[in-house]
Amino acid sequence: MRKILILANNDIGLYKFRKELIEELLADNNVFISLPKGEFINKLVNLGCEFIDTNISRRGTNPITDLRLMFEYKKILNRVKPDVVLSYTIKPNVYGGMMCRLTKTPYISNITGLGTAVENGGVLQSITIFLYKLALKNASCVFFQNKENAEFINSKGIIKGKQKTIPGSGVNLEHYQVLNYPDDNIINFLFISRVMKQKGIDQYLDAAKYIREKYPNTQFHILGFCEDSYEEKLKDMHDKGVIVYHGMQSDVRKFHQISHCTVHPTYYPEGMSNVLLESAACGRPIITTNRSGCREIVDDGINGYVVEQQNSQDLIEKVEKFIALTSEKKRQMGLAGRAKVEREFDRQIVIDSYKNEINAVVG
Repeated sequence: MRKILILANNDIGLYKFRKELIEELLADNNVFISLPKGEFINKLVNLGCEFIDTNISRRGTNPITDLRLMFEYKKILNRVKPDVVLSYTIKPNVYGGMMCRLTKTPYISNITGLGTAVENGGVLQSITIFLYKLALKNASCVFFQNKENAEFINSKGIIKGKQKTIPGSGVNLEHYQVLNYPDDNIINFLFISRVMKQKGIDQYLDAAKYIREKYPNTQFHILGFCEDSYEEKLKDMHDKGVIVYHGMQSDVRKFHQISHCTVHPTYYPEGMSNVLLESAACGRPIITTNRSGCREIVDDGINGYVVEQQNSQDLIEKVEKFIALTSEKKRQMGLAGRAKVEREFDRQIVIDSYKNEINAVVG
């Protein structure tokens, strides 16, 4: 059997967004996964994967730590001797790509977003681009999750070989099914994300405060891990009844059942927003920012609204515009979102793209 090695930086994303791909690969391949230990590792092992515990500092920039990761990847490649390597996120793409190039191992990289180092410019951007040139030059194929990321990378002359844009991680349309749309007695808005500045939490809280005072029949829910700098503010606003903070949730579908709309005011450099894909798949309208990884999922005025990033007033106006819609119009918006993801973002599209590229590389 062929051996496929997957390099990733966390188990949650690998299980939640790539489980179906892994299941199909396991049907006729041995699959090894290299990533840090986490709560979903047992689930991945139970699928049939062989786990290789690999320490990765996801956001650290210590060159010594990164050098250790390179050597660790080289040891793994020499031991496993994979027929092909699949990599996701910046550090596995860069350092895994370099070691694959060194060992002449075929590899397929997935640009899941360019990251803040590239987005913010300056010295870190220059370093990251240089590393990408070293890592991606000999890639068998590079997958992009949105057109803007592909255009940026290509403008820097980084990739010499094959590339393809895929619809993010896609969405599992069986798992996220259309839910009955709730009545309008209380209009519930959902924020589903890590609670951090770049995910637009400040704009969401501004909107919640204004809208709750003007429209008492609204509720603003927040789901996700909270960074330390926001803990006190969220607790205070929760206690005052401005928001309802639910913390980290393993299954968001029960919240989509009561929700009328998902609000995702992010300005984080994402590949393709899984939050929006899952919300639309459940038949929920979405309000999100006009940036790559988000705008692709919204047809403005059809299945939701697009807002200017970091603009609380624009977000408030779009939320009010949504509230003013009839219940039937809100429901139709949600169904339009479901139809869009069925056409453009079915996870099977992503799975088939991977299988085609793997077969092209190793037969």
